[in-house]
Amino acid sequence: LSSWPIKQKSPRRGGSAVYTWEEVQRHCHRSDQWLVIDRKVYNITQWAKRHPGGIRVISHFAGEDATEAFVAFHPDPNFVRKFLKPLLIGELAPTEPSQDHGKNAALVQDFQALRDRVEKEGLLRARPLFFSLYLGHILLLEALALGLLWVWGTSWSITLLCSLMLATSQAQAGWLQHDYGHLSVCKKSSWNHVLHKFVIGHLKGASANWWNHRHFQHHAKPSVFSKDPDVNSLHVFVLGDKQPVEYGIKKLKYMPYHHQHQYFFLIGPPLLIPVYFTIQIFQTMFSHRNWVDLAWSISYYLRFCCCYYPFFGFFGSVALICFVRFLESHWFVWVTQMNHLPMDIDHERHQDWLTMQLSATCNIEQSTFNDWFSGHLNFQIEHHLFPTMPRHNYHLVAPLVRALCEKHGLSYQVKTLQKAIIDVVRSLKKSGDLWLDAYLHK
Repeated sequence: LSSWPIKQKSPRRGGSAVYTWEEVQRHCHRSDQWLVIDRKVYNITQWAKRHPGGIRVISHFAGEDATEAFVAFHPDPNFVRKFLKPLLIGELAPTEPSQDHGKNAALVQDFQALRDRVEKEGLLRARPLFFSLYLGHILLLEALALGLLWVWGTSWSITLLCSLMLATSQAQAGWLQHDYGHLSVCKKSSWNHVLHKFVIGHLKGASANWWNHRHFQHHAKPSVFSKDPDVNSLHVFVLGDKQPVEYGIKKLKYMPYHHQHQYFFLIGPPLLIPVYFTIQIFQTMFSHRNWVDLAWSISYYLRFCCCYYPFFGFFGSVALICFVRFLESHWFVWVTQMNHLPMDIDHERHQDWLTMQLSATCNIEQSTFNDWFSGHLNFQIEHHLFPTMPRHNYHLVAPLVRALCEKHGLSYQVKTLQKAIIDVVRSLKKSGDLWLDAYLHK
């Protein structure tokens, strides 16, 4: 009997029914989706298609408690709750716990207390001067790269130096668009969205919508197979401890996975941005008819062509942009993977927000260079716990997060930059060895 709603009636708007967790968890399919926020039960089946963050990110919480994710992703949750009212169909029965899947209530409450303290101390408020100067140094690098060619010509040494400066500006623009995409810079979300399109579109030639729908899934369910697109390796790699064994038992050998730690250097860092991301971005813009993003992207390529065609011609400009993308891709891959690839990569385990993020992320030691080089993503733990927090406040909340982890016996990993990069290769080798053992012996 406990598997049925306490009031036997069809769900309807207005929230008059009460439900058990078992009943809510039944509605986790593409054509039938419920979720819980602050003990209120919502039917999001039809509305999920109109979700501004994309249908997938909200669908990942179907049949679950989405309270912590809801608070983490929305700078103004009270405003967003207005859109939830028509979707309300009931609430959890008074006898039901607030947490689902046996989550640690004390840990959830302590993390909520930490978030309340973070908000009270103003750590979610950005300093406009910081981001203005950051944008300024990106534009300065762009101008200096072009100035080199005007003054000293197009010798091989000057062209190489120009490429390095452009790759640096592209990498740093990538970290800045990340800030705007997470709504962590401006007070109004609309301003963040406009500036996000400018930075990722006009300064980088990519798509804001593509990035949003992909990246928020990663934050919602980091390193969870079928939910985090960052671990969807398209059979090129096997990741973590579980997937290699599953592939090995099924005798799947799309690639020689026991050599993946070697061929990673050939097809990972060199090709991710210039090939895979570029193709995916344009496919997404055309298939989803994101004409605004396409216009921003085209403005980048037109600007680049106007600036560098006089020096290199058409094919020379194409070669230059490909080389810059090649350099940027190495930077991007090592920074993003050193925080995640060596961590737990698994199927859905229905963990609370704090435990889930800590199992999938680690930090890199703080230094002026590490902060700049990684766009402050060396504080990956704090960024994942508080995705709307401006990056210049990560170091202030880090001691509080560490103390909470110590209280509950959770691992808070901090590595050197060198160890973090080496661990990427080690994790790939370990996974490849697990696959080979399962492939040969299981």
